[in-house]
Amino acid sequence: MKFLDLAKVQIRSGSGGNGCISFRREKFIEYGGPNGGDGGNGGNVIAEAVEGLNTLIDFRYQQHFFAQNGKAGQGSQRTGATGDDIVLRVPVGTEILDEDEETLIADLTAPGDRVVLAEGGNGGWGNLHFKSATNQAPRRANAGQPGVERTIWLRLKLIADAGLVGLPNAGKSTFLAATSNARPKIADYPFTTLAPNLGVVGVDDVEFVVADIPGLIEGASEGRGLGDMFLGHIERCAVLLHLVDGTSGDPMADYRTITAELESYGAGLADKPRVTVLNKCDTMDDEERAFLLEEMRAAAGGEVMLMSGVTGEGTQEVLRALRRQIDDGRLRRKAADEAADLPEGGTEEGTWQP
Repeated sequence: MKFLDLAKVQIRSGSGGNGCISFRREKFIEYGGPNGGDGGNGGNVIAEAVEGLNTLIDFRYQQHFFAQNGKAGQGSQRTGATGDDIVLRVPVGTEILDEDEETLIADLTAPGDRVVLAEGGNGGWGNLHFKSATNQAPRRANAGQPGVERTIWLRLKLIADAGLVGLPNAGKSTFLAATSNARPKIADYPFTTLAPNLGVVGVDDVEFVVADIPGLIEGASEGRGLGDMFLGHIERCAVLLHLVDGTSGDPMADYRTITAELESYGAGLADKPRVTVLNKCDTMDDEERAFLLEEMRAAAGGEVMLMSGVTGEGTQEVLRALRRQIDDGRLRRKAADEAADLPEGGTEEGTWQP
């Protein structure tokens, strides 16, 4: 299945049905009177996040979604039928943007999340609604309200606990293949990975999701290489795993390149917790390992781990480090949510304290 994470669609809600002008004409009903029914409401356009989807490819082949119009009212006080809604089923993690591609309409981050993108028009009143003591035979009815037509953008941001970043050929896909059941394409040339991949990894009986995105190069924020178009898929991650190729010749420069691109992209990526790993250590001797590890720690200003995705050396330690960061991130989010739910005053009972 081809991966697509951005789609433009045209939507239109249904128009309301017109009200009816009608009068009772039964032979034995004295004076008769108005009995025109109201028009039915138009259908809504709804977006719903569903499980089992990880691409927006369906919206490449169908870009127009129109809800059904409401039916007109009829005599004998019969209301017109309401138009059927139309539901856009999108993957979990889809952002819905306005036509300007900047205004966020909704962010569907959980299965079952729904949002009404365009409300159907109300049905018009029939002439029965206009009957009064001074106007007992009204000959007017309202037309139904027109539907809403708009253009929206769907942007998918994959939901993962950890995201892999690094230069091309840093070993990201090899790591994902070695630690999960994902089978990304692996080759010895740059940009083997052309679309993000997700893998479920496990350590100490705990599972979490890792996202592998295509490699970045210097100038990616300016559109070089594949650019930074896939960095949105790691915006939701709790931690970043920064893989540095230990055989590149200058791992410290590689580290600084990726860090600069993350800062240029923004969206808080540079501030996320990060686990830095010197990869491909199976090709180094002990002396080279010690030298590069010391240099990398100085460049990163913190702890740097050694790993080989090919032999599996150090992978479990890296997974445990990721798990600790993910658990810490969940605790921070839980504490923030609980603090946001507390009433003014700072206590659960709502009593004031100095």
